[in-house]
Amino acid sequence: MNFGLIIIGDEILSGKRTDKHLAKAIEVLGARGLQVAYADYVGDAPDRITATLRRAFASGDVVFSFGGIGATPDDHTRQCAARALGCELELHREAEALIRERMQDVAREQGVPYEADRSDNVHRLNMGVFPVGAHIIPNPYNKIPGFTCHGAHGGGVHFVPGFPVMAHPMVEWVLDTQYAHLFAKNAWVERSVIVFGAMEAALTPLMEYLERRFPVKVFSLPSVDHPEYGRHIELGVKGSPVDVGSAYVQLKEGLVAQNMSLGPEVVRH
Repeated sequence: MNFGLIIIGDEILSGKRTDKHLAKAIEVLGARGLQVAYADYVGDAPDRITATLRRAFASGDVVFSFGGIGATPDDHTRQCAARALGCELELHREAEALIRERMQDVAREQGVPYEADRSDNVHRLNMGVFPVGAHIIPNPYNKIPGFTCHGAHGGGVHFVPGFPVMAHPMVEWVLDTQYAHLFAKNAWVERSVIVFGAMEAALTPLMEYLERRFPVKVFSLPSVDHPEYGRHIELGVKGSPVDVGSAYVQLKEGLVAQNMSLGPEVVRH
């Protein structure tokens, strides 16, 4: 099963905010033996968000969508999710209870009475208006939940806020409660070696041989101005520990046979 990301917001694409979701998703998925397959960045454009979500629902993948689930005019994700699914929006009862609980907490902290019918409090309930059939994702930071919707082909899209302090624990909760059966800790490894002064064209036949011979992915990461290694290529293989072990031996033997100048080796889990 593929794991994808949708990161929504003009502030990311304009550079006003730096995206922190991709790096964290790589970390939390990697800790569970999983990987990010793709990431889509989308501005606050409803038609584009809807089209992106429609593809996500149709993919059967597990997708995490970050941002745009608030109740201000530039928040479109909840409405776009309903359009992508072809369903209506409704106030989710459990979400409503959690939002009201949060508003009561805030009133208590401020030492003022909680006024359920006050216009701003009524407006806040819009944060609990989700596509029909959605399931909530608990928010340990302030109780305002995210939500999950499932497509017709399995998988699902999990909607969380754009704030990392809220979103990242919510992503971990989704993974640990819904996808633990997919965890494959210690089932993936990456081994590579620094090759000095080589050209990728000269390494390509060896890379192609390794991918034909072993069920691994071969990668080549060239650098022209590394502060320590200068011009070099990091050449490696990734996959299951057993397959990587065998393929890496062949990789090293092939490089030695070509009289390549080799540097440090790297292992990543």
